[in-house]
Amino acid sequence: MSQPRRCPSLLGRVCLYILAICSLGMGIVGVFVPGLPTTVFVLIAAWAAARSSPKLHNWLLQHTLFGPILRNWEAGGFVSAKAKRAAILTMLISVLVMLLAGVPHWALLLASGCMACVAVYLWRRPEPPAQE
Repeated sequence: MSQPRRCPSLLGRVCLYILAICSLGMGIVGVFVPGLPTTVFVLIAAWAAARSSPKLHNWLLQHTLFGPILRNWEAGGFVSAKAKRAAILTMLISVLVMLLAGVPHWALLLASGCMACVAVYLWRRPEPPAQE
């Protein structure tokens, strides 16, 4: 796996670092808020950190919660079966919460449609090779 190129300009690195921090913050909030995606924000944070801050990028790769997901993704876009099941279960719970909360039908349909597309995309992602 090749190292991503760092952004050559200082302003670009600062902007990417801010994006990484904000995305990581949103990802952390998403751990606790149903319906707010975690993984996509952490992936954005890792992408931006790889181009702006090797220290932050390495921290993310070594993180207990985010590290395995990021390493799998960077190794070839792999998503573990456990992560797929967790994501789909979370999306189903989010739809149930929206039903119980009385969200307008158009919003429920829009959100459910988006989550269904994400679920299909996730399920079609390859799983990491088995560790020997």
